[in-house]
Amino acid sequence: MGHPFRELRNSLMFKLIFAVGLTLLVSIAVWAYFNIRYEDKMLTQQIISETARFCNTIKLGTHYAMMSNARDDINQIIINIARQEDIETIRIYNKAGQIKFSNQLEEVEQITNIKAEACDVCHRWDPPLEMLKPEQGTRFFSTPAGQNVIGVITPILNEPGCSEACHVHPVDKKVLGALDVVFSLEKVQAEMLRFKHGIIMLAAFVFVVTSAIIVVVMLRFVNRPIRRLIDETRLIAEGDYITKVPVDGEDEINQLAMAVNRMGDEIARSQTDLRRQRNEYQNLFENVPCEIAVLDRDFRLVNFNRSYADKFNPIKGDYCFKAYKGREKKCRDCLVEKTFEGAGPQLGEETGCDKNGRPAHWLVVTSPLMNDEGRICGAMEMNLDLTDMKVLEDKLRKSEIKYQAFFNNIPNPVFVLDASNLAILDCNASVKTVYEYEKSDILGTSFLNFFVNEEKKAYAATIPASQILNRVRQIKKSGIPLFVNIRISPSDYEGQKVFLVTTSDITKRLEAEQQLIQASKMATLGEMATGVAHELNQPLSVIKTASSYLMKKVRNQEPIADDIMLTMTGEIDSHIDRASKIINHMREFGRKSDLDTAPIQINDVIERAFEIFSQQLKVRGIDVQWDLAPDLPFIEADPSCLEQVFINLLVNARDAIEADWEVIPEPSLETASDLHVKQIVIRTRCEEDRIIAEVEDSGSGIPETVRDKIFDPFFTTKEVGKGTGLGLSISYGIVKDCRGDIRAESLPGKGARFTLTFPVTHPDDNGRIVMSRDRLNEPAETMG
Repeated sequence: MGHPFRELRNSLMFKLIFAVGLTLLVSIAVWAYFNIRYEDKMLTQQIISETARFCNTIKLGTHYAMMSNARDDINQIIINIARQEDIETIRIYNKAGQIKFSNQLEEVEQITNIKAEACDVCHRWDPPLEMLKPEQGTRFFSTPAGQNVIGVITPILNEPGCSEACHVHPVDKKVLGALDVVFSLEKVQAEMLRFKHGIIMLAAFVFVVTSAIIVVVMLRFVNRPIRRLIDETRLIAEGDYITKVPVDGEDEINQLAMAVNRMGDEIARSQTDLRRQRNEYQNLFENVPCEIAVLDRDFRLVNFNRSYADKFNPIKGDYCFKAYKGREKKCRDCLVEKTFEGAGPQLGEETGCDKNGRPAHWLVVTSPLMNDEGRICGAMEMNLDLTDMKVLEDKLRKSEIKYQAFFNNIPNPVFVLDASNLAILDCNASVKTVYEYEKSDILGTSFLNFFVNEEKKAYAATIPASQILNRVRQIKKSGIPLFVNIRISPSDYEGQKVFLVTTSDITKRLEAEQQLIQASKMATLGEMATGVAHELNQPLSVIKTASSYLMKKVRNQEPIADDIMLTMTGEIDSHIDRASKIINHMREFGRKSDLDTAPIQINDVIERAFEIFSQQLKVRGIDVQWDLAPDLPFIEADPSCLEQVFINLLVNARDAIEADWEVIPEPSLETASDLHVKQIVIRTRCEEDRIIAEVEDSGSGIPETVRDKIFDPFFTTKEVGKGTGLGLSISYGIVKDCRGDIRAESLPGKGARFTLTFPVTHPDDNGRIVMSRDRLNEPAETMG
């Protein structure tokens, strides 16, 4: 019996009906109470009002008899009136409290206590009240027989007619007595009781009917839908997400039903996702490429994945230290134990053997597992096999040692530069040999410190955008300059972008090249000696003739006309200037100097080179054809060295033409002169951003077998004693140093042609002349 009652007490239906019923009961009870109270009050006021009017009627009915002092009439009137239903007693008191008139004759002339119930209405005050309101003169009390009655006392006032000679009442006496009428309340109370019963019955009827309606409504619109919702939620809890709660409206219960249906759909989707995720996590747990085991507080295996099983071949319930280390006791420094002690996740490396007995290394990560109370109930241990990585680390360590040996023993300095600011991150031992700096002194400093201050800004922009920089001037620690070729390769170093910079010291090579160039110049000067002597012979002859003429005139003391004197001295002066120019040109050409490039006009250089050889070529009958393009753009080159290049080409052209004519038989010379001419053609032109110069001769040409060797050092096709084999090699190096190119072509039956190509220079934002960046990155190949 207790269980159904408890179930009923805990039901929402019971609580709602009880709450609504209690509220309704209290409301109806309050309504009935106040309604009854109101009716009682209204009935009482009505009785008081009617009683007061009845008393006034009695007073009016007895007024004449009182005025005429007809006592019998008064008694008869009172007796007659008292016969009316519900009137119990009618009394008239004088001011002393004596009953003067009454329907009960035995009471007449009796003196009552002035403080009695009837008189006390007025005499409770001092002085007694002279006027009373109906409510003040009304009293309710019970008779000795237990009957409820109402008494109304009304003062009888002194009137002017009462103070005349026929009466004895003085004028100043206002109240003569009081009329007391007592009515029975039996009928009124019976009627009031019937009214109360009616109200109570009505309230009970309304309560019952309303409660019945509420119960029906609750059962129909609350209990039944809630039962359906409960059944649906139970089905959802049991995993049935297909059954739906019927929805037949848009009220709150139906909205709740729709919400439950949506909840079921969402739970179904969530359950599907959870199952999918569980399967994914299970697959992940099983297929993750590391060994995972779940341990209890006793260090026993609760669960493990496939990789763990394949590697260690464990059995559930085994101790972890026995499963993959073969130990009988717990490890001394156990990470799982630290996790159980509350130290949180642990990380470490361990060594043991796999199931085949081979040494193994693995990374161990442990993490605590918590129960619902937040206490550590187990641990998850993940092992990542490091065996292969350890082998690779050993190989890498050996490789690193080998790399460091290579790096430090490379004969050329190697720098590792930060790509963002060119700071030196590392360098090899050769840096000290070449630059005289200790490694510790330059680490962290800028690579630009090896350059002179005037060039630092330019190289700061050039180095990141270049691959090769040739003939770069740098400074050693002692302040001694050196020349290097720089090779730049982008790379990665310890996770950051760097430049691997290798420098090659070419200072000694350049010195040797300068010596060879100077030796070539001296050889060229020797070649030029005959032509120079012929060039100087003409001005000297003119000077000799003029001076002899003047001396003859002086000896003979003959006068010399002023115009003749001016002409003679002018000739002497101009030919002396010509001789000085030839000598200065020879001196400048033979002077030893470093390569110093500047913006030049290539036509000017060719014409200066030709000035020295013009007489030699003329004497040998070699005709020179000029095809120079006017107003060519500038090129960047050393004018003295480039002049030597064209002199070497003119010398080779002259020798080739003469050698070609020497092999022609004597009888055929006249015929050959008609078919074959001694001629050198010099051309210049501009194509796009290139200046092209060509020196073409009508000699014997270049044999196919030696064409690839003509630029090699010490290679010559001339007879012994007539060539050093350095002219074209040095010319090749000078052209490459000027960022140019030189190539040789053999023209069948027409001789050879040497073509020189140089990049055009362009002025930068500051008005300086610079070459395009793609030309700056081209290697400047030199001999050797």
